[in-house]
Amino acid sequence: MKETIEGRELFALNQFDVILRGTYHRPRADKTGAETEHSGREQVGMLFLPGLSAIRSAKGDSAVYWADAFADHGYPSFRLDLPGFGDSEGDPPAEVLNFINDGGFAPAAALAMDQLALRFNLSGFVVVGHCSGSISAIFAAAANTKCRGLVLLDPYFYLAQPVKGSKYRRMAHNLALQSRIEKVLIRGYDFSKQVLLSLHGNGLPENANHRLLHCWKEVSSAGLPILIIKRSDRDGCGAKPRPGEFDYLPHVLKLAGREARVVVKVTEGANHSFANHVGRTAVRHETEQWLDAHFPLAESGEPTASGSRVEFAHSGMAAETISAN
Repeated sequence: MKETIEGRELFALNQFDVILRGTYHRPRADKTGAETEHSGREQVGMLFLPGLSAIRSAKGDSAVYWADAFADHGYPSFRLDLPGFGDSEGDPPAEVLNFINDGGFAPAAALAMDQLALRFNLSGFVVVGHCSGSISAIFAAAANTKCRGLVLLDPYFYLAQPVKGSKYRRMAHNLALQSRIEKVLIRGYDFSKQVLLSLHGNGLPENANHRLLHCWKEVSSAGLPILIIKRSDRDGCGAKPRPGEFDYLPHVLKLAGREARVVVKVTEGANHSFANHVGRTAVRHETEQWLDAHFPLAESGEPTASGSRVEFAHSGMAAETISAN
């Protein structure tokens, strides 16, 4: 049974007897609910993959906001609950972070692209992933050529581990971070990590996600259009990590190589979820500009031949081309 509300439609995908559910946001020319063939043109859709244990609406309904915005901009948009979460069937993995680190959700996302492309007559998808969802997006891009582009919000390339301790212990720890003594201790800890990192040399740290980095190199070096949006860190140092932490960004840009079409944007004032006003507005603005450049609606929907480049810029500043080699 079809259910509709304000230009949206619920959909269900049958994947090996597990039902995945999601929401389709119709593009601006298709708000009536009528079946369309997208004017016979090849067109890409937007597929949103949620982060860790998040449902398809994401924090503060930010994914709903973006899907509505991109649909109004002319791009069919799809929000999907992954197996075991939200409205989708199945059991969540026992060790969800390890499962995500190993690309466990990639088969479901890759198959969803095939199913949705057939159902809605689309040539492919730009896959949008936030945090751990960006890991699933990269793995899915390597698994299915219907991924025509990636939008990665605060991605990471290491093997993340769950936070130990109870909710109340974490709350107490966060409060302690505000004290002057704790700040001094943190500076000392950061300094010691920086010394260890310098002794380690230029090699990757032990917690690097090598499988993910391999997939990243595969898709980025092939020229897949990729937009990375990062928030500025708490010290206002742009995309740079805290002292003593390995900076993966230069490493992944180097892995992307000469054929890369990677754009990095740093947004001041956004929180990690990009759910605050600054964050959600920046994601909308940067993504719409990027879509217009690589997947213009007036043309075939294929990426434009804009040449290989890696761009890095703060939000609101002119892009600066930097070397990926």
